Amino acid sequence: MYTLFHKLHLDVSHLNKLRAADVLQITSLQSYESCTEEEMIQTFIQKLLMMNYRARNIKTIETNEQSQTHQRDNDSSEDENDIFDDVFNISLSKTGTSQSEQIHPMDVQMVVFHCADGFLKQLMVTKLSQCQYALPLLVPDPFTQQIEFPLWTFRQINKSWKMRNTNNEVISQTHPIYKAQTPMVFFFRFGSVSSSKSQLMNSLINEKHNTFFHRNCPGGSRTRVLMDGVVEIAWFCPSGKNTDKFTNCVAFCNLHGDAGEHEKQQQILTEMASVNVIILPRLDRNDRHAEKIQNLYRNRKPLICIFTKDESAVTEMKKRRYKVGLKGRNQSDVSEELRRVINKCLLGSSSTFRLEDVSKHTDIRVDEEYDDDCRRGREAAQQMMSLLEKKDLTEIKESCLPHQGKLWHQWSQMNKELHRPRADETEMDFSRKHTEMKKIREQQHKSDVSRFMKLFIREMNSDTTNKTFFLKWLRILLDEHTSADLSALHHKYDEKCSTILKLRGNHDKPEQLKAEQTELERISEKLQAAAFGLEHVMREVGQIYESCSSVKKNKEDLQFHFSSLPSLAAEMMISGFPLELMDGDAAHVPVIWISAVLDQLIQKLGDQRVFVLSVLGIQSTGKSTMLNAMFGLQFAVSAGRCTRGAFMQLLRVSDEMKTQMNFDYILVADTEGLYAPELAGKSTRHHDSELATFVVGLANLTLINIFGENPSEMQDILQIIVQAFLRMKKIRLNSSCVFVHQNVSDVTTGEKNMEGRRRLQETLDEMTKLAANDEICDAESFSDISRFDVQKDVKYFAHLWEGNPPMAPPNPNYCENIQDLKETIIIHASKSHGIMLKDFNDYIKKFYTDLLKERFIFSFRNSLEISAYRKLETKYRKWSCSLRSAMMETENKLHNKIEYKIINEVEETDLQREMKETSEEVKKSMSEFFEKDRDKDILIQWKTSFEIKIRDLQENIVRETKRKLNEILQQPHLKKKIDAQRTHHENTLYEKSKELALKLRDKANDEEKLKKEFDLFWEQSVKKIRDNPPIKEIDIVRDVREILSDNYKSAPIDHWRETRDIFTLPSYSDYVNCKNFTNSEKNEVFRTAKETLSPEHEAQIRSLVTDVIQQTDNMIQSFNISKMGYNKSCLTQLIDYVKTRVTEHQKYVFKNEFFMDLVLSICKRANKMITDQHRLFRDANDPEIYVEKKREEYYSIFQKYCHGAASAAIFGEIICQKLKEPIEQSVYKKTAKDLTDEMRSNCESLNGNRSNLEKHILKTLAEEEDFDKYMNYINNSRDHFKDFIRDEVSQYITDKFSVSVLPKMKENIKLLQQKIMKAAHESTELVQESRGDVGLWLKSFTQQLSDELIFSEKDLSGVKHDGVKDFNLMENVIKKELPAIMSDINSRFNTKSFDEKLDYKFRPEELLIDHFCQCCWVQCPFCGATCTNTIENHPGKHSTPFHRVTGLKGMKYRNTTNLSISICTSAVASYRSFYPNDSKKSVSWREYRNAGGIYTNWSITPDLSELLYWKWFVSRFQKYLKKYYNKTSIGYFKIPDEWKTYSKQAAIESLNQYM
Repeated sequence: MYTLFHKLHLDVSHLNKLRAADVLQITSLQSYESCTEEEMIQTFIQKLLMMNYRARNIKTIETNEQSQTHQRDNDSSEDENDIFDDVFNISLSKTGTSQSEQIHPMDVQMVVFHCADGFLKQLMVTKLSQCQYALPLLVPDPFTQQIEFPLWTFRQINKSWKMRNTNNEVISQTHPIYKAQTPMVFFFRFGSVSSSKSQLMNSLINEKHNTFFHRNCPGGSRTRVLMDGVVEIAWFCPSGKNTDKFTNCVAFCNLHGDAGEHEKQQQILTEMASVNVIILPRLDRNDRHAEKIQNLYRNRKPLICIFTKDESAVTEMKKRRYKVGLKGRNQSDVSEELRRVINKCLLGSSSTFRLEDVSKHTDIRVDEEYDDDCRRGREAAQQMMSLLEKKDLTEIKESCLPHQGKLWHQWSQMNKELHRPRADETEMDFSRKHTEMKKIREQQHKSDVSRFMKLFIREMNSDTTNKTFFLKWLRILLDEHTSADLSALHHKYDEKCSTILKLRGNHDKPEQLKAEQTELERISEKLQAAAFGLEHVMREVGQIYESCSSVKKNKEDLQFHFSSLPSLAAEMMISGFPLELMDGDAAHVPVIWISAVLDQLIQKLGDQRVFVLSVLGIQSTGKSTMLNAMFGLQFAVSAGRCTRGAFMQLLRVSDEMKTQMNFDYILVADTEGLYAPELAGKSTRHHDSELATFVVGLANLTLINIFGENPSEMQDILQIIVQAFLRMKKIRLNSSCVFVHQNVSDVTTGEKNMEGRRRLQETLDEMTKLAANDEICDAESFSDISRFDVQKDVKYFAHLWEGNPPMAPPNPNYCENIQDLKETIIIHASKSHGIMLKDFNDYIKKFYTDLLKERFIFSFRNSLEISAYRKLETKYRKWSCSLRSAMMETENKLHNKIEYKIINEVEETDLQREMKETSEEVKKSMSEFFEKDRDKDILIQWKTSFEIKIRDLQENIVRETKRKLNEILQQPHLKKKIDAQRTHHENTLYEKSKELALKLRDKANDEEKLKKEFDLFWEQSVKKIRDNPPIKEIDIVRDVREILSDNYKSAPIDHWRETRDIFTLPSYSDYVNCKNFTNSEKNEVFRTAKETLSPEHEAQIRSLVTDVIQQTDNMIQSFNISKMGYNKSCLTQLIDYVKTRVTEHQKYVFKNEFFMDLVLSICKRANKMITDQHRLFRDANDPEIYVEKKREEYYSIFQKYCHGAASAAIFGEIICQKLKEPIEQSVYKKTAKDLTDEMRSNCESLNGNRSNLEKHILKTLAEEEDFDKYMNYINNSRDHFKDFIRDEVSQYITDKFSVSVLPKMKENIKLLQQKIMKAAHESTELVQESRGDVGLWLKSFTQQLSDELIFSEKDLSGVKHDGVKDFNLMENVIKKELPAIMSDINSRFNTKSFDEKLDYKFRPEELLIDHFCQCCWVQCPFCGATCTNTIENHPGKHSTPFHRVTGLKGMKYRNTTNLSISICTSAVASYRSFYPNDSKKSVSWREYRNAGGIYTNWSITPDLSELLYWKWFVSRFQKYLKKYYNKTSIGYFKIPDEWKTYSKQAAIESLNQYM
């Protein structure tokens, strides 16, 4: 025993520990013809799971090698030994080795059985039954000999057979095998017999198949370890034909080993048997078993004694007592005699056997009772089933599962109608449907949760360790409960179909035909109502969740919060249960439920990568069977039903296989059959096409299952499938497929296969051309629309059964075909990147929503491309940020070097060299993204353009940086003069204070005298500086008006008082001079006699204004006022530019007021920026201001001179004082950059893309409810974004100052201090080693800090330092003084420091504005929504997922003064029209691009979603809107009542759905 376990690399600790999950994962594929002893367990299991009955025929590699060794020995002695010696020696050798070492196949089976847990045992026995093998009925424990009855393992087995009734009619029977009451024949033996009992039994049941393993089977021998005492059971199931060996289903039990040594098993079975059959050598009164045989003979039950040493034919010794001899007799004759005798015995016997009754016997252990989890699961399931007793099966679902009935079906139908609007439907109609759908959900929510469902949810939420037992029990008991009624209904359905077929041939009875068809539909509806399985229970859970989720509150009678329900389904999927993906009865995907379950799955497993495999085919062609055989699955369908809808199931990939594949799980999707009559008796091509498109669209690989290979029979299904693949191609999903021809007679003939492939290719190509015409697409062959290789991706499958059911086992060739298909799937999978679960979740929602739409291709391609493009934009933004950030660091370093005069010129090659590393990283990231992203087939269309964009961006960054740095190198004389003057003032003061100090050195101890003298000296010195003219304050608006008055005399004199902010005006009509238009032009531009501009022309002028603002902002930045100072000439340049733009705009003739107001609005807007920059310049360059700031520093140095400090000490302090401002600037810049990076990660509104930022803007607007701010956002989006970012940054700095901002400042100060001290120390060492002077020390010191500080030797020119000799002392002074300077900088740092100290371009808010606002700002011509593309001047169409109500931009209904309530996305799904530019010619919303002009540049995806936000806005601010646009109403007469029900909170929450 222990030796057997050891040879199989197991030990007793493995008993009951091997789990189903361990063997169902995807493992490496290998040839199972032979294996090592270590691999025997895995080989057996894998073959068995594939239903390969050759699982027992396992050869070990060691045995083969031994056989070859014997052969080699024989060859070598061929010339020397004689036949007698060789035969004798080899016989001795084999007796001693091979017989003793070979592992018996049944021992392998029983070791797996003993080591398996309950679920694997059940799976294993179910598969053994499918292989038509005998099943373990009574099993002794290999170590304790306790007899176990594994009743649990039989619970999933159903047996079907046909028999004739008294009227000679064939009737079908299907029963759970543990419930079936059948006769039972019990075979056992006493003693050792020469003939095989099991082989004899096989000849009675199926002479072509070894139902019971016997000694003559491959690998069979007497040396078995675990089979003695095991009772196996098998059933003969008749087919209803005259050739059946038995007319009824008969059970056969077989006790292995000597019955005398296994008395308990023999006693139980002989009592329960209908007929007992004993096999023994001969009858002997002195035999130790004689008394037992005598008792059996005297028992009233029929007894058949088979004597292996008797030659007699069958003889009836007494009534129902027979003897049969075997010696020397023909096996077939004996079998035939035995069959007749058994039939005769059964005919007169009323005794029946029921498997469940075995558990009534004492002294045996029933697995279901012994396992506490199994027992508890059964009790919980039985409690639920008790509620179904005495209820009509067709009414159970209505009472127990009310949420998935009519209400769910109505909602599904209405949802489809909403996505496929009629020609005349308006926003009011859409709103009414939304309201009706909400009411349905509310009705659903009010439905009571049945007692049945309460028990289910309670049990699933319980702390039970193993809920899988409960679920398995519930499925078993539900199938048991419904199987009889369903079987009867199916029988009636089949009879009615036969009747209708006969009547169709008889045209004289149309009324009867109609009546029969009505009755057939009634039976179909009953079938649909009666089908009740675990999938319906989970569907109910899903609808409870969806109803609660829709109304956003829990059910009163639900004992757990509804949010916990998806977690239960996720646990089921992890445990191996399928989840219904598409409701087959409602023909709808419960997207809310599926999405929630997948979210929970991600929480439990992590965001795993999956490969999606689906299967399509005609009904009842073996799709589910193929999947179950391939992966060992058990797709759950109710008894007597085929798959309805679609189910998905997870399969884990083993760690070993993960190295070959790029994913963690295979997600298998099984679907209902195409071209199958629906249970309502109808067939719809549209439903089939929708299902096929859905399944093909979800899958990475689709298996197309075809019964047979006749192209004419395949034509209908191929047309549907080809159309699905064509649709995928049109939306740029390059799907793969494999065709599987089931039930092909001769799959081995290469020539025949080649011919079949050729015919299939021709058919597919023909279907592709037909489908291409329907879909208006260019495709000539199937390979144009799918990754398909006709040589590799077409599989021919043998018949599933080897013989005729119900007794036929699966065909081994079919199992080999399954293995080959599995290898092909894994090859496809290894080339795929699959999809992340989170992406799959998002994809299902998007894909199904678009599939519902009438124009699926247009909608989904748009949404797919938009989604992929957004992802590309996000990546582009990261790539561009990397390049810009790297260049900014380079620019700062080179700027410092320019200040030091280390470099005199900047070349592009220098900048490119600095950028090389970052550039290479970006190129690598781009390459990986385009090659590996799951949307790579869609993204490929933009690969070249984005590579060019990145290249151009890099060139522009380099070019612009070069320009800015060279401008600094070529600073105007004024800037150099300013710098020189400041340095002169400072150094003059140093020298004069030094001279004074030397004179007062003898009064060094009189502090009061020194202070008085210094103050006098300071006043005199500063007075001289004051004689120079100070830098004045500026008034931008005054200067602008002066320039305009001087240069533009034609402006109205009183216009200054009437100046309006041009950015907030609702209309520009007053600015356009209509007198210069012809009548036709006037009609085109103006829409009414009152000369108001049409919305389209308003948009064009607003676009001009927006662009001028952007360009003037850039001009102001380029003036570099913080460094160069303010000059009125800057404003002159800006005004001239605006004048040129207004004049060149040929479309309109503007009044002078437009130009004046535009200039003034721009300058008022830029006033703060220019003033702030001028203040920075003034603080840094006005002599009186900057000298006064340094008074204390000068006094400190003055004191040191007075006290006779060494030159080195004083020079060290001067250096520290000179470093103060450069350190402050450097630290502020670094902290601002660090803070920007942090906000992009941690600030909720700034940590995503522009859509996320806009979501927070809209949320803030809703919370503030300020109409003026809303209109500013609508009309001036870019400025509103900038203001919002500035507010967010200001608030963030205020909120996080002490916990984040200040610590960053301190850290940067600390790092810079370390670098300065390191530079001082290394400069001291250099001077000492080379015996240099203070000049060398300064040069070394400043160069080492050139990357960090703008500080050079010229800053100390004029300060005499000839006497500095002690460099160690100078270094120590710097070391001592520097911390105080750093502390002073730190103490003065506050929330306003960035604004006060930093130039605009270095401030955090401006860095973030640069990040978020360099994008597209084009507005939708209908509603004004801004294009969400994050790239300015991007290729392709403008788009946004979040359109608005068109009335927000002033659009009105024709010939009315009523603002429109249409929404672009719903309007383009309708058949209504609009009048572009208020022309007389209408354009269909569906063909809006035909309006030309700005309309052609937009891509608006049809979408009938609710868009709560803008509906709430219109309802909340309708009075303001009417006043703003001077309109009388909103909507034709009013806004929809539904809009008024939306709350602000609901509007805010809805933003998460779209942004």
